[in-house]
Amino acid sequence: MCIRDRVSTQSTWGFNIQVQNLFFVMSVAFDEFGRPFIILREQERKRRVKGIDAIKGNITAARSVASTLRSSLGPKGMDKMIVSPDNDVLVTNDGATIVEKMEIDHPVAKLMVELSKSQDNEIGDGTTGIVVLAGSLLEQAYHLIEKGIHPLKIADGFEKACEIAVARLEEISEDVDIEANNHENLIKAAMIALGSKVVSKNKRQLAEIAVKAILSVADLQRRDVNFELIKVNGKTGGNVEDTTLINGILIDKDFSHPQMQKDIKDAKIVILTCPFEPPKPKTKHNLNLTNAEDYKKLYEYEQKTFVDMVQKCKDSGANIVMCQWGFDDEANHLLMVNDLPAVRWVGGSDIELIAVATGGRIIPRFSEITPEKLGSAERIREIDFGTIGEKMIVIEECAQSKAVTLLVRGGSQMVVDEAKRSLHDALCVVRNLVKKNKIIYGGGSAEIAMSIAVQQAADQISSVEQYAIRGFSRALEDIPTALADNTGLMPIETIAEIRSSQIRDKNPRYGVDCVGAGTLDMKEQSVYETFLSKRQQIQLATQVVKMILKIDDCIQPDEYE
Repeated sequence: MCIRDRVSTQSTWGFNIQVQNLFFVMSVAFDEFGRPFIILREQERKRRVKGIDAIKGNITAARSVASTLRSSLGPKGMDKMIVSPDNDVLVTNDGATIVEKMEIDHPVAKLMVELSKSQDNEIGDGTTGIVVLAGSLLEQAYHLIEKGIHPLKIADGFEKACEIAVARLEEISEDVDIEANNHENLIKAAMIALGSKVVSKNKRQLAEIAVKAILSVADLQRRDVNFELIKVNGKTGGNVEDTTLINGILIDKDFSHPQMQKDIKDAKIVILTCPFEPPKPKTKHNLNLTNAEDYKKLYEYEQKTFVDMVQKCKDSGANIVMCQWGFDDEANHLLMVNDLPAVRWVGGSDIELIAVATGGRIIPRFSEITPEKLGSAERIREIDFGTIGEKMIVIEECAQSKAVTLLVRGGSQMVVDEAKRSLHDALCVVRNLVKKNKIIYGGGSAEIAMSIAVQQAADQISSVEQYAIRGFSRALEDIPTALADNTGLMPIETIAEIRSSQIRDKNPRYGVDCVGAGTLDMKEQSVYETFLSKRQQIQLATQVVKMILKIDDCIQPDEYE
């Protein structure tokens, strides 16, 4: 319903509704008395883009995100500095972190953020490459739309090309023995993941730590890795070289009293979620003390309560207390006097991890403490860090599980955070190889091999979709092109040489020599990545591009006055 200039509407109650010099669109319904009411109103200020213009606008927005990450791809990729509204500085080249911290308003550009997050959550590595690939596919789609090809034809062609590419990826993948040569293949895979990070100088040490951590919690028979048993803690101070693997749980707490025992062997742990305090009514209350005798009775009651609490812990056979809540000073003193070390204010997630790892039960009331509910560990000790005076508790050789903790050190909080992100990528790569021990060679060799296969398949298709399939082939080559560009090589010459060499020698292992090793064969350079990661990149990027190509109407509503 359109209303222009002056309109007068007579209601059943005799009132006139007058609208002057307005133009808006709305849907009007009438009740049983004939009175109108508005269901939907679209104001003239609302922005709406339809048809090909909407598709082109969406492609441009998504490509702008991909172009930001393009220079961060590969071992020679550049880092990005992101300054938050609070002036916190972040330096990283992790794709998922960059797009997460960017302030993106365009709804389609946010799809690229979700794409990178999805890759990070599912695989853990390849977050930069997947966004760059999606951006390249959208660029090819833009050129095809300019030629007059319908977006749905492009989407269908990309889907067929994706199937051809994944089939070729299966053909060129190889199985590796993850246990050979003291797990050297796993270490090399983790080193490749760390090669483009800020901590690349220490990639061998960090890769060995990542492999040991995964193997400590992995079930190799079922090819399963429980990531919840791996905890990564960071502490400023020292160097990245001081990063260590602890076979146990590390909690950022210290013993509640400085004179308590700092090293407990054959520990029996009582895990409490109730405080060492006298019982209180659940409702508001006032306690009036009118004389010294009443105060003395209250003091004796508190003393008796604290003694009973400590005694119940001692009678159960426990020699250390882990409590989620705080202690009264009097209770803390009694614990020290009774030679019962205690840790207070332990976080809820840490309490659960300690219970799972030590085989203990979380106890909500002192009356429920029994020997059967105690957790056990080989050793619990307190460690401190140089001159900064900070202390942490280490629970080693837990009874029920092989939980491990990675303690990351660095000269600043920014370095520690980046090292933690880098170790996460390395852990995910090793986990993926444990789950499926298939690899494909890196340096863009797999993309070029897939591009050749897709190009050859396009020649066998007679429909208009062959143009989209050829565009998919060109988009695949954008990954090695970006690698060559970031390395400082001539991209067009380098890719042309590699492509012709692969076809001539029928060797799909030829890729971009990013480190100047003098050979294009990635097998000789021991540069490879997991098959799961690359397959996920191709499939997820294609799905998101298809979704963007099918959006032909964008409505951005304003708030009604």
